[in-house]
Amino acid sequence: MANVSPAPCADDPPAVDVAANLAAVAAHVQAAARAAGRDAGEITLIAVSKGHPARRIEAALAAGHRSFGENRVQEAMDKWPALRAEWPGAALHYIGALQTNKARDAVAFADAIHAIDRAKLARAVSHEMERQGRRPDCFIQVNTGAEPQKAGVPPEDLDALVTLCRDELVLPVSGLMCIPPASDDPAPHFALLRELAARHGLAQLSMGMSADYRSAIAMGATHIRVGTAVFGPRPAP
Repeated sequence: MANVSPAPCADDPPAVDVAANLAAVAAHVQAAARAAGRDAGEITLIAVSKGHPARRIEAALAAGHRSFGENRVQEAMDKWPALRAEWPGAALHYIGALQTNKARDAVAFADAIHAIDRAKLARAVSHEMERQGRRPDCFIQVNTGAEPQKAGVPPEDLDALVTLCRDELVLPVSGLMCIPPASDDPAPHFALLRELAARHGLAQLSMGMSADYRSAIAMGATHIRVGTAVFGPRPAP
């Protein structure tokens, strides 16, 4: 009798060549940086692994990639201890909205937190850094599109939050982050974030995703958050 391969499970994601996708994105980053007169080496590609199984992350790690992004605290805590045990050089960026009661866990596992957007959260993160003796980089998220459903400090309130974070809490604030409205041209939002960062002497800009990272690079992005272009569509939950 001929051997018959088992049928795939209904929740198995389709095959994705993660290494090839990473190479393609890297080539696009090089081209966009060159067009902008920038050094591609100053741009960190954060492969957004939220919702993807560990085997896809392992494929990226095996291909040499080391910077990843998650936006759910519990998912990151479920997936990453085993991955980091095998790949200790991996850096994890927390890029989702963060509740104050999750600050302890975010400080414990993240190498960078791209989600500081209000005083209460900044104080919780500061407290946990002091308690745990860890100081992940912090990005302040700015709601450049004034979207009520989206996290981020309004641009007009940024000055006060930066002052609190730097002067009172002494958080390691390295830059700003934004997610433009899906329906808008992202370039003006990226330009605004760059202007705000320059005003505060912040060198790092976390902006740009799969659909718009080339525009973000042209506007000075130092960190781009790319998920679908690397890992393919997220499997259904």
